[in-house]
Amino acid sequence: MSKEFDPPYLRATFSLFLAQSHVMHVQGLSCFACGKRYAFGTLLNLCECGKPLRVDIDLASIAIRPSDLKGRRKDLWRYREVLPLPANHEPMSLGEGGTPLLETNRLAASLGLTNGSLFVKDEAVNPTGSFKARGMAMAVPMAKLFGATKLAVPSAGNAGGAMAAYAARYGLEAHVFMPKDVPAANRLECEMAGAHITLVDGLINDCAKIIADRKDAEGWFELSTLKEPYRIEGKKTMGYEIAEQFDWNLPDVILYPTGGGTGLIGMWKAFDEMEQVGWIGSKRPRMVSVQAEGCNLIPKAIQAGKRDAGMVENASTVASGLRVPKAIGDFIMFDLIQLSHGTALAISDKELMQGAYELSELTGISAAPEGGACLAALKELQRDRWIQATDKIVIFNTGTGLKYAEAFKSYPRN
Repeated sequence: MSKEFDPPYLRATFSLFLAQSHVMHVQGLSCFACGKRYAFGTLLNLCECGKPLRVDIDLASIAIRPSDLKGRRKDLWRYREVLPLPANHEPMSLGEGGTPLLETNRLAASLGLTNGSLFVKDEAVNPTGSFKARGMAMAVPMAKLFGATKLAVPSAGNAGGAMAAYAARYGLEAHVFMPKDVPAANRLECEMAGAHITLVDGLINDCAKIIADRKDAEGWFELSTLKEPYRIEGKKTMGYEIAEQFDWNLPDVILYPTGGGTGLIGMWKAFDEMEQVGWIGSKRPRMVSVQAEGCNLIPKAIQAGKRDAGMVENASTVASGLRVPKAIGDFIMFDLIQLSHGTALAISDKELMQGAYELSELTGISAAPEGGACLAALKELQRDRWIQATDKIVIFNTGTGLKYAEAFKSYPRN
């Protein structure tokens, strides 16, 4: 009997077809900078030109409507049709996504804003206590799907813990490289998840260099910010959630604490995707990138009108998630801020820490220093009359303040 009529062969052929049919909504990958295209289905980091890759979804094939989301699971996987993990690969979720958008009337009143004008998107309630869970919940299973067995990431704290947790969930070996002064809670969560931890005398870019030098010999697949295409896909669900939580409208202003910028870029991608499938209109929020004075890449770039933000020497801030001295996606952030008529601000450590105290006191959330930076930035934009009393505003609290004991000890509440 020829193999064409052999039942096992037919079964294998049908399985391959079925697997392929589940990924037809992913057209491929393309470079954010040069546009070079790559096929979907292999482990990839950066484009040949050295810039980040984007997942291109075949949005014409997305037939669902917002009403179809009713009754679905509450985590980020409710948007499965616009996510790259094939439908025949069930995610091993830890409950990532589906975070609350909290109306903050007490905080709004303290700022002279009206009820219903100011909201906090609280990412602290994610698994591992930060928004990093979203990106790693997508990047880790995609890496495993395409053959990775060992993962490595440089981390200022939260990304390492998230990667370690999802690597443990999917049974992969995790290697986390952290600055030696990273908060103790971040080290502990990596240790508890069984990750191999290396503490580095330097910053996150020094950690990244070690991985780059060793990854080929060690067999590691690198999950650095924007150096693989799928963390953006997890982070973009913040944009989908905000739209859904506002009944498929978008706010006027989003203030976002920015390190490497994956979340900012991911949300912008989500807005474009939702417009193309007809879920939202063309209106966009004014996007505000909030950084620390000791690591102010994007504010300097915006002020100078330069898409290349360069590097901050001797970067320093107690908000460890903002201590990213070089951003490979700087040009993408620059463009989206300009397109949205947004801006970028740098906040002092004293201001952002006091902002975290105030944010917690007036909302009840566990605010991280990065969230406090957004509140301080909001106040500055109010003083400059850049934000109006009629604006609908969202500020992001990207992680739990409970991981920053050392920072709060150094900056007692006024």
